[in-house]
Amino acid sequence: MAAVSKGAACGVCGAGKCKETLAAGIRGNNPVLVQAIGICSCLAVTNKVENAMVMGIALTATASLSGLFMSMIRNITPPRIRMIVEIALISVFVICFDQILKALYWDMSKQLGPYVGLIITNCILMGRLEAFALQNPPMLSLVDGFSNGLGYALVLVFVGCVRELVGAGTLLGMVVLPESLYQTNLLFVLAPGAFFTMGLLIWLVNAFGPRKPEKKP
Repeated sequence: MAAVSKGAACGVCGAGKCKETLAAGIRGNNPVLVQAIGICSCLAVTNKVENAMVMGIALTATASLSGLFMSMIRNITPPRIRMIVEIALISVFVICFDQILKALYWDMSKQLGPYVGLIITNCILMGRLEAFALQNPPMLSLVDGFSNGLGYALVLVFVGCVRELVGAGTLLGMVVLPESLYQTNLLFVLAPGAFFTMGLLIWLVNAFGPRKPEKKP
């Protein structure tokens, strides 16, 4: 009976840790809104919602799988080649996604151009491997990678929605605001529109979001 109770308690503890990790990546410690990393790709591919969705899926899949596998081999990886192994893992999954995208969705592959390959240099991925996957078990590292990738993807899709709607009056290529009712603002299709939208979003989150209590010295 005591063994059963202990196992149940461990299961509850593990589930609670997974929920905490999932919530942290999406909101509490969002890589873009809170940590302010990975912003370059956010600004580059959010001129259309479709582009943002594909990029978000790519990074989420890469972050999840690289976190899982890095955690599995963390105890047998020599410290002196740790970062080389991390980059190699990330590269494998990015290349696989890029090849799948070229095979199944060639038009999108041409639109994104080199940005899929540049996921390898995204500091979100290396940051999660260094800060989390090297210290935690595989399944929890998988959840951490998924949550941070999902948090990144949600920001991308939101910025893409604003830019496409304001800049072209469309969403996912469908006309939402016809030209007879709305004059499109081409500024949001161009690079400055991405900066304005991202800056406004970060300000809103920090101004109206829950504040963390200040630590007393």
